[in-house]
Amino acid sequence: MKEYKVITWKMGMTKNEARLEETLNLYSREGWDVTHISENSTRIVFERDKNR
Repeated sequence: MKEYKVITWKMGMTKNEARLEETLNLYSREGWDVTHISENSTRIVFERDKNR
């Protein structure tokens, strides 16, 4: 069984790429995989196995 997490990405005035990379790496360390990033990059969907 899978579980999903949806986050809303808030663009700031500076360092957007660095902050996005940091956020993606943080969730990756917790076992989440990115399954979808919306066209305007405001929503990111993550997926992982629930029984890991």
